Amino acid sequence: VHLVESGGGTVQAGGSLRLSCAASGYEYRRYCMGWVRQAPGKEREGVAIISVRGWKMYGDFVKGRFTISQDNTKNIVSLQLNRLDPDDTGIYYCAYRPELCNGLAPTAFGYWGQGTQVTVSS
Repeated sequence: VHLVESGGGTVQAGGSLRLSCAASGYEYRRYCMGWVRQAPGKEREGVAIISVRGWKMYGDFVKGRFTISQDNTKNIVSLQLNRLDPDDTGIYYCAYRPELCNGLAPTAFGYWGQGTQVTVSS
């Protein structure tokens, strides 16, 4: 399984970014894809997950600001980040689990991308 993230950057508070994860070598009939972030000095936390059938779940802190989606024809999972806040600063990782989704806990995922940096300035 190979996961490659892109789309990170620096934006001002209130701005938007779109993260993408190009996936290859995974089991396409049964999986859970997700985004996990890690802020400086903090532990990783689950941001959003999406199942093979399109079921989605978000962290409580998302509050309707982010949207996870997938394009199965291109094997890409995206995360649209809107109304960004400085507290959203961190490294965002794409993660994969070759089984049904089982919550947002980072420990549920066994495969990770290299991460992409998101920085939100105040």
